[in-house]
Amino acid sequence: MEPIKTITSRAISLPLDDIDTDQIIPARFLKVTDKAGLAANLFSDWRYNADGSPKPEFLLNQPAAQGARILFTGNNFGCGSSREHAPWALTGFGFNAVVALSFGDIFRNNSLKNGLLPIQVDAGTHERLKDLLDEIPRAEWTIDLEAQTLNTPDGESVHFEIDAFSKTCLVQGNDELGYLLSFSDQVKAYEVSHHKQVAT
Repeated sequence: MEPIKTITSRAISLPLDDIDTDQIIPARFLKVTDKAGLAANLFSDWRYNADGSPKPEFLLNQPAAQGARILFTGNNFGCGSSREHAPWALTGFGFNAVVALSFGDIFRNNSLKNGLLPIQVDAGTHERLKDLLDEIPRAEWTIDLEAQTLNTPDGESVHFEIDAFSKTCLVQGNDELGYLLSFSDQVKAYEVSHHKQVAT
């Protein structure tokens, strides 16, 4: 997992409410047990016609989406069934952060464990950010995870909350197991010290 400290990127807007995990990555693509190829099926039912050709009007098929690492969306993003494939597909496409009014709890937890930063903002801030995206769609935004700020193109700074453990893992590029393994030297030193104490 790549460390996340700062993200500077254009943001793209999909301002819909209640986008569930089956819309993010439909169930028929869940047979895989790794992340390979999932990006191609992100929002598949919205992104492609029945014959597999891309729908040119859909956001991800437009040039503005290429290289964007921040997705701006509506309320209750990632609701529905539990599947790690949803954040896998989003990160596979290139997104590092999603900004929304709220998130499905399971999706939020899965995202934090898989290198996708969910940023929740209040309704007033959400409306202001949406207007700003409409006004200057190609401008760059900066997310500073260590400072917990989303810095907008017009110079404003929005604070967001994240629990300390998830923040540490994302900044270090660690999952939960990687975080525990990072203490292996201290564990070994304790075992040696404890063994000597018991022996005496």
